[in-house]
Amino acid sequence: MVNFIFPQMKHKEKPQENLTKLMEFVLLDFADVPHLQKFLFGLFLIIYIIVLLGNGTTLLITKLDPGLHTPMYFFLGNFSFLEICYVSVTLPRMLTNLWTQRRAISFAACATQMCWVHMLGATECSLLAVMAYDRYVAICNPLHYPLVMNHKVCVQLVAASWVSVIPVQIGQTFLIFSLPFCGSNLINHFFCDIPPILKLACGDTFVNEMMIYIAAVLLVVVPFVLILVSYGKIISTILKLPSATSRAKAFSTCSSHLIVVTLFYGSATISYLRPKTQNSAGTDKVLSLFYTIVTPLFNPMIYSLRNQDVIMALRKLLYK
Repeated sequence: MVNFIFPQMKHKEKPQENLTKLMEFVLLDFADVPHLQKFLFGLFLIIYIIVLLGNGTTLLITKLDPGLHTPMYFFLGNFSFLEICYVSVTLPRMLTNLWTQRRAISFAACATQMCWVHMLGATECSLLAVMAYDRYVAICNPLHYPLVMNHKVCVQLVAASWVSVIPVQIGQTFLIFSLPFCGSNLINHFFCDIPPILKLACGDTFVNEMMIYIAAVLLVVVPFVLILVSYGKIISTILKLPSATSRAKAFSTCSSHLIVVTLFYGSATISYLRPKTQNSAGTDKVLSLFYTIVTPLFNPMIYSLRNQDVIMALRKLLYK
C-alpha cells in the first residue's frame, strides 16, 4: 500500500563524498520557459487575487450572515480560511521568483515552506473528513443532528484537524533537513516539496521514507477512508428515501463537498501515483499546481453556484 503513495521515492544511500553544507536552494519553478515569465507572473497574480477574494468572501458571509451560523457553514468558513493559507504559502514566493528572476531560497525558509505546505495539506484532508461526517450526521441522523453537531463539538473537530498534524509534520521536516546535502542545490519545482528535496540528500534516507509513508497513511489515507465510509452510508440512506424530490434535496446538500473532495484527492492522487520517468518533472509541477492552486480557485465557485443559501447571503451582503 505505502509503495503507491510516493512511488518516486526509492530507498537510496549515496556515497558521502565531497559533502558541503548547503546554505540555500534554488527553486527552478518555470525557468525552462524564460519567454513566458511575465505572462506567468500576470496569470498567477490574477489567480491569487481571485483565490483571496473568493475564499475571503465565503469566510466573511459565513461569519456575518445569521442564516449561515450552522455547522455546515462553520466548517465551510474554516475551509475557506485554510485555502487562503494554503495558496499563500506557495504563490507569493513563486510570484517573487517570476518577477525578480532571483530563485534562491534559504535553507531555513525552504524547511519552513515545506513544513507549512504539508501541515496545511494534511489539515485539508482532515477537514474534508470532518465535513463528510457533518453531512453523514445531517442526512443519516437528522433528529440527533443539533445535539451531535453542537457548536462546542464543531470547534473541537476543527481544532483537532489543525493541531493533530503539527507534531507529525514538524518532526518529519526536522528529520529531512537533518540529512546531509551534497552536489546540486537545484529544486526542479515551484515550492519546497519532499520528493525533490530528498533527491538532493546524501546518506541513508530509509528512516525519512518510512516516516513519510506513516504520515501519509495517518494524515491522508485514514481521512480518505472516513470520507468513503461516510458517503457510503449517505448514499445508502438517500436511496432509501421515498420520493425523487427528497432524494435530490438530500444529495444537493453534500454534492458540493463531494466535488471538492474529488478535485483535491483526484489531482493529488494522479500526481503521486502515476508512473515516474526521468522527464516527468514538468508534468509533476503542473499536477502540483492543480491541487495546491487551481482547486482553491474553484472551491468558492463550487460552493456558491450550487448553494442557494450562500447566493442569498452574498446578495444581502452586496445590497446592504
